[in-house]
Amino acid sequence: MFVRDVMSVKGTGEVYGIEPDQPVSAAVRQLVEHDIGSLVVTRDGRMVGFLTERDILRGMHARGCALEDIRVSDLMEKEPLVCGPEDSVDYARDVLTKHRVSHLVVMENNQLLGVISFHDVAKACLRQANFENSLLKRYIKNWPE
Repeated sequence: MFVRDVMSVKGTGEVYGIEPDQPVSAAVRQLVEHDIGSLVVTRDGRMVGFLTERDILRGMHARGCALEDIRVSDLMEKEPLVCGPEDSVDYARDVLTKHRVSHLVVMENNQLLGVISFHDVAKACLRQANFENSLLKRYIKNWPE
């Protein structure tokens, strides 16, 4: 299974973004309104960073809770972890686990394709396991004498 398969299970959901000079309070508003955990930070239509709930929490802890005074560019990950659609799900799961992050940006030829979460990867793996399980059950049920 590949990252492209995870994206197809996830669907073609919209990728939400924010500009780096926006206040973090605007980022929090978007996260809550769209029930998402991350935003792609863009400038002139190009990704310049990635902001997650965890980045915001760390920033709040380090700077206090005055979100109006903090800019997205102050907290965003400037070089987010990325994967490509042809990377294996095992690779994506390994990156998420090793780096203790919950989201990966999916890029191909410097073009943003989307964002996948640990939840998306787990959902795709469970779907694959259930499919394989049903095939095995069918095979055993029709075992030749």
